[in-house]
Amino acid sequence: MSEFFHVDGEVVPANEATVSVRDRGFMYGDAGFETVRVYGGEPFEWEQHASRLAHTCETLGFGDAVPPADDLRERVVETVVANNLTEAYTRLSVTRGVQPGKLTPADEVEPTVVVVVSGLPRGGVDGERVWDGPATVQTVETRRVPAMSIPAGLKTHNYLNGILGRLELDGSDEALFLSVDDFVTEGATSNLFFVRDGTLCTPSTELPLLPGVTRDVVLTLADDMPVETGRYESTVFEDADEVFLTNSTWELRPVETLDEWSFDIGPVTRRLQRRFDEYVEAQCYRV
Repeated sequence: MSEFFHVDGEVVPANEATVSVRDRGFMYGDAGFETVRVYGGEPFEWEQHASRLAHTCETLGFGDAVPPADDLRERVVETVVANNLTEAYTRLSVTRGVQPGKLTPADEVEPTVVVVVSGLPRGGVDGERVWDGPATVQTVETRRVPAMSIPAGLKTHNYLNGILGRLELDGSDEALFLSVDDFVTEGATSNLFFVRDGTLCTPSTELPLLPGVTRDVVLTLADDMPVETGRYESTVFEDADEVFLTNSTWELRPVETLDEWSFDIGPVTRRLQRRFDEYVEAQCYRV
């Protein structure tokens, strides 16, 4: 079956889906994107994704040129439907578009908008995980870029920090970054949670990390549990009972090993996985 992508308002076959070599998203990473999970044809937590994309593009200085959120959502859905899918990974990118080849952006912006998709299993209560097993995680030497250099809340095409971290891996599934002052922040493409003495813990957004949409859902689902956000050194995992990662594709993925420490899939992780599945079921399959 042919693949179809959405490029600048049109659904086109994958082999015709191109952008200019002068596009600033290609030349400079001058673009924002969102990874949106689609369940049962419904873009999950769409408002949160659209809001974060708008924030990214506004901070980059071309927010007024971005199509309305309803328009972008329609493009995501059209791409999923064109590929005969109801369960999908989708990536929605908005670049500053084609401009003269100089670093300083021009005032006039005609954004490039691209949606790519790939199929995933069903989610929710009757679904299946996209990962084969618990994750292995390795703390890397590459440090997370300080927020005073690049704002941590932006999700841009510039992923060099994450790429350099992933290049250090010795076969592990995910790279764990520390801040320049040695506090645990996040994975290359994930947020991190751990359980210690019955309390669900996750690094504070005062640190240079991207507050993931799935991270926010998990914190909401844990509203009846002891929850703590803070600054943690990597030695904190000596006392951790459970560790898991979150992102839109993995949802909640348990961690089996983190450096020299090993963990079981514990009751808090299982409870939150079940609640997340039930939440997805209610939001996307029972509409």
